[in-house]
Amino acid sequence: MIVWDLVVIGGGPAGLSAAFAAAGRGVRTLVVERAAHPRYKTCGGGLIGSSLTVAAGRIEVPAHDLVDRATFTLDGRRGFTRRHRAGPLVTMVRREEFDDRLRAAAVSAGAEVRERVAVRALEQTPEVVRLRLAGGETILARTVVGADGSSGVSARHVGVRYRQVDLGLELELPVSAEQQARWRHRLLLDWGPLPGSYAWVFPKGDRLTVGVIAGRGEGERTREYLRRFVDRLGLAGVQPVHDSGHLTRCRADDSPLRRGRVLVAGDAAGLLEPWTREGISYALRSGELAGGAVADGDLAGYERAVAERLVPSMLAGFRLLDVFARRPHVFHALMATPPGWRAFARFCRGRTDFAEMVGRAPVRAALALMNRLPSPRASLTVPSPDPRARASRPGS
Repeated sequence: MIVWDLVVIGGGPAGLSAAFAAAGRGVRTLVVERAAHPRYKTCGGGLIGSSLTVAAGRIEVPAHDLVDRATFTLDGRRGFTRRHRAGPLVTMVRREEFDDRLRAAAVSAGAEVRERVAVRALEQTPEVVRLRLAGGETILARTVVGADGSSGVSARHVGVRYRQVDLGLELELPVSAEQQARWRHRLLLDWGPLPGSYAWVFPKGDRLTVGVIAGRGEGERTREYLRRFVDRLGLAGVQPVHDSGHLTRCRADDSPLRRGRVLVAGDAAGLLEPWTREGISYALRSGELAGGAVADGDLAGYERAVAERLVPSMLAGFRLLDVFARRPHVFHALMATPPGWRAFARFCRGRTDFAEMVGRAPVRAALALMNRLPSPRASLTVPSPDPRARASRPGS
């Protein structure tokens, strides 16, 4: 029986990044994916600068919009729009296209991809990892990179633990030419009524991706937030192409990234930004780090690299989320200031990260001050719908 140098479980950005990095350095690599590309994936699909830096070296990014303007609202109120004149802030992609191009790049680098293959269990010996498939077949590998999501077999095998779990709900809405023109080059972020929640509109040509995210355990209130948000946008009567939901999970500080010969990357490792819940850049980067560690024969080096390059920004994101959950109105006001807008733009373009941002003395002082102030009760309740919101809805 063939023993692969590396088997990657999952054909998303994390897994395909690992495969590209390893196969490109001569590692005999197999990717197994339970679906078949191109396949729909619940995801906002906004690529920030750190994602583009990784992806642009492999593929031509299939952009459906280049966003240079952002509209901000506070639960439908106090809206304002800012434009970044020095270039796009976010590149909008459809995940079925983006992932399929990453698949083609991994194959071009030398990886083999097998689709419609589901892994049911992992077993390790000192020499190999045995992957048991749904059909009864067995695959052997010297090393495995698990990139099959936070509910996949690899996360369970490694024992990944989570500090934060959120519920995201998303609609893909086909829109008219008039609506396309209204939203072209512009995204909307709405700071929501539930602690830590927000909603978004991302333009993708003849579709809009509309979604909300909030802490798990608030399912009905999160669904109500989405309903009110879509109604405010004037899109309540539009039949969605996709209507989906998913849980996002951020790893606990001491959660493992490896068990023996099995590494986990991306969502399977709980690697994503806690405040924005942005995960594509973490998937691309952690997958690349995992594939590089396999090629180097230094699996522990993956753990060190994640701790050095990704964890600091996650810890900063937890700090920002903690304050944002209690004071969304303060964050909204800050976005209207020149320093706040510049910080947002620099983050989107990959010129800074949250660790660097939070490390600055003025930001540290501001966060410390907000932590000492009593939390306003209004930010912890769901307000009644504002009758003025429809008349002043963003995009009208």
